[in-house]
Amino acid sequence: MVRAIRTVDHEERLSLVDHLEELRARLIISGAVLAVVFGVCLWQNHALLEIVNKPLTSQTKKQVEKGQGTVGQAVVAQKGLLKIAVDTQSALGVLVKPGSGISPGARAELTPLLAALKADAGKLPRKAEGDKPVTLGVGEPFTTTITVTLYFALIISLPVILYELYGFIMPALSPSERRAAAPLLTAVPFLFAAGVLFGYFVVLPAAIRFFVNFNSGEFNVLVQANQFYGFAATVLLAMGVVFQIPVLILGATRLGLVTPRQLRKNRRYAILACAAVAAFLPGDAITLVLETVPLYVLYEASILVASFVKPLGGEARDEESGGARGAPPPTGEPAPTPDDPPEPSVQQIIDHVDRKLSD
Repeated sequence: MVRAIRTVDHEERLSLVDHLEELRARLIISGAVLAVVFGVCLWQNHALLEIVNKPLTSQTKKQVEKGQGTVGQAVVAQKGLLKIAVDTQSALGVLVKPGSGISPGARAELTPLLAALKADAGKLPRKAEGDKPVTLGVGEPFTTTITVTLYFALIISLPVILYELYGFIMPALSPSERRAAAPLLTAVPFLFAAGVLFGYFVVLPAAIRFFVNFNSGEFNVLVQANQFYGFAATVLLAMGVVFQIPVLILGATRLGLVTPRQLRKNRRYAILACAAVAAFLPGDAITLVLETVPLYVLYEASILVASFVKPLGGEARDEESGGARGAPPPTGEPAPTPDDPPEPSVQQIIDHVDRKLSD
């Protein structure tokens, strides 16, 4: 269990059983954290459902106010009923006043009716709310709530799960490789969270507005809960993955696959790629621009950071060349000149002897 909390050193040698025990301990810790977070999210499931439903209700509010859809028709009926209640309340208020021309007994009978009408009219909603997802099955409210709770639990537990994965993989890397991978892996959860927030506030509302309003006059649009939550989770997950572009670019630069100069030279292709990704996501022309700009900003930020990153081979060559330049020749031995042939290695001597013996 201790190895699941700390990272095993690169020089530490473990048997297969030790590796399996470490993996089991890390899985237990990840599962325990996920279970605790799941319980908290299940306790606050109403707030979580409200958060997920907010883009749908805000995007369909205008349609409801216009009387479109099932909820819109209900809102129109509520507004008409409220107007009738207010008018009836005004009429009764005139009749119960002294001097209205009716008998005192009749005014006494109308007074409690006026009070009851005021109480009932106060219960009618004044503001129209947007559509909420509908459920069709008997157990769908329960299963949908569990699904949404699990989504949030995975997102909140992601830093701990990534840390345990990081701790299990890092011992296989050399110190130089670990120094290169640690900043990249640290940036993964932050970039993922930024992508999810961007998807929630920009991409998901645009997608809902596009799909719900598309040919809505020909359909009675009802958004099913399990499909809506699956669609929202897919959009948010996709944006979280797309925001990992800086990690991929820095990793490729660190491995020497690309250089910052090549990245700057291919800016026009990067713009086209960002626009293609944004065009693949649903939305209008304004949303296309709003989605393209952040992606390209991430690309430019990756180039800026990559310009300060050296490839792994470059660091090794710098250390070797620096050591060769700074190390003086051994005492008593003449410094090698460019004309002196290099001394053959042991392998070259063996190969030379082997060739003679084979001849």
